[in-house]
Amino acid sequence: MAQKDEGSTKAAKAKSGHSKSKVEQALLTEGTTVIEDDVVSSIAGFAASKVKGVESLGKSSIARSVSRLVKSAEDNVRTGVNVEVGRREAIINIELGVLYGYYIPDIVDEVRKNIASALVESTGLVAKEINIRIVSIKFSDTKKKSG
Repeated sequence: MAQKDEGSTKAAKAKSGHSKSKVEQALLTEGTTVIEDDVVSSIAGFAASKVKGVESLGKSSIARSVSRLVKSAEDNVRTGVNVEVGRREAIINIELGVLYGYYIPDIVDEVRKNIASALVESTGLVAKEINIRIVSIKFSDTKKKSG
């Protein structure tokens, strides 16, 4: 049985430029990938909604209530989120409703961090800007009932 010299085989492959298998070469085909704005909006909205102190995405509670009845869960996550997606970067504009009692600057910082990391992890896109507009505040109605 002949003994293989893997060192010289690797060196020969490197010299000839054939170090990748045919399968690896086939997987490295050229093409374009487009990530639609709605996908980026959904990711940003979902990431923002996971931050403590964020009560809602978008504007008034009446409009939100009506839209929840009509829209799908994916549409609701995009409510209040507008994006501009480039080849490698995205600009996110998001409207948030917050809960009373939370420090808004902390909420905003955490929302930015969540959105930026979710975009990079999910799509490879870098958040060039994350513009946040606080459009509502909800006051807790946790008064104790007497009785």
